Amino acid sequence: MKDLLKLMEENARLSVEELAAMVDATPAEVAAAIDEYTQQGIIKGYKTLIDWEKTEVDRVKALIDLRVSPKKDHGFDEIATRIALYPEVESVMLMSGGYDLSLVMSGKNFQEIAMFVAMRLSPMDDVLSTATHFVLRTYKKHGVSYAPEADERGYNN
Repeated sequence: MKDLLKLMEENARLSVEELAAMVDATPAEVAAAIDEYTQQGIIKGYKTLIDWEKTEVDRVKALIDLRVSPKKDHGFDEIATRIALYPEVESVMLMSGGYDLSLVMSGKNFQEIAMFVAMRLSPMDDVLSTATHFVLRTYKKHGVSYAPEADERGYNN
């Protein structure tokens, strides 16, 4: 059943019956495995990938790197957990290299994200520095190509 998780990660729309056929199990066995993975916290949720550039929705995404001062006995967990509580923050990851934490967040515009960094993140006692990187175009995300389509002349849109 180890292949079950990979199949679900690649296509969350597959039915229990389709998954069962693909992993050579019964639908009841697959349903039980999914329930167990959910109870154990292995399955965290289901997402649909949207190419927001093709919609009328104004949306800006940013990657924000933070250097922080870890707390004694708690390391980076305390500040990372506190930052993760903000609804604007989509992801918080502990990193190796020049920065300690990396965040992914979305906002309506560049100004909204800049204000979040200036008013919410930078004033935190444990935040030593920030570096904000705005996403200008996404070419691939979660293994799915977002590459621009060529027009009739062969130029990318």
